[in-house]
Amino acid sequence: MVAITSARRSSASAVVHVVLGLIALAFLAPLLWLVTAAFDADAPLSAGVPSSFTLDNFTQVLNWETSLRPLWNGLLMCGGAALLAVAAAVLCAYPLSRYQLRFKRPFLYTVLFATGLPMTAVMVPVYSMFVQFSLIDSMFGTTLFLASSSLPIAIWMTKNFMDGVPISLEEAAWVDGASGMQALRSVVLPLVVPGMSVVAIFTFITSWGNFFVPFVLLLDPAKQPAAVGVYTFFGQGGLIAYGQLAAYSILYTAPVILLYLVVSRSLGGAFALAGAIKH
Repeated sequence: MVAITSARRSSASAVVHVVLGLIALAFLAPLLWLVTAAFDADAPLSAGVPSSFTLDNFTQVLNWETSLRPLWNGLLMCGGAALLAVAAAVLCAYPLSRYQLRFKRPFLYTVLFATGLPMTAVMVPVYSMFVQFSLIDSMFGTTLFLASSSLPIAIWMTKNFMDGVPISLEEAAWVDGASGMQALRSVVLPLVVPGMSVVAIFTFITSWGNFFVPFVLLLDPAKQPAAVGVYTFFGQGGLIAYGQLAAYSILYTAPVILLYLVVSRSLGGAFALAGAIKH
């Protein structure tokens, strides 16, 4: 009986691994084409060994007009949106986490509902508002909208992180004469640094991959981020420079990968520090 049960578990485990492997291949196939096409002089729309290995695709896109300026614009707008969203989320989530507010539950449900609103559903009134306030073709206005569109999920995530900080630590600070803002700055924020890093990364990545918002709100090509710059590789009559598109896509994903690698290493130490302070 034990042998039969063990055999069934092994069979189920094998099936699960096969299914997961097929799903992984489905996700890895586009990445395989991306890598092979970027180094292929005559890149087709199919993954394969490059017929002639070359770096010309990177040479053609690695200039200020094509890639460097869009990447810089994207870093400015997405980095600014992440900072604004984190700062606003901290100030909004702290009273929701610590105080018994009358409309706390309806407000949280409203925030949760706002996270599911499709961007296309709000772009018409947003565009009208931007026209009235003369914010069309403004990088600052676009940054504000990217931050505000990420704010609902940022508030929800930040509140969950703050709920994990014992309120007794703040009470000890209050006994020593600290105000609410001082307790937030000196007690809560140091303990939720890893969580705030997660919120900042999530906001940055969400804004970095947003094509629709900057495409609608920014008219000047010199102000558009890298997410919109990929549109320039689609020529007239359906002609597409696949090799240059693949090289540009690798450059486009590089900042996100570097951010993940750098922050993931620092997050390990931050979590350890937070645990040590709690105990």
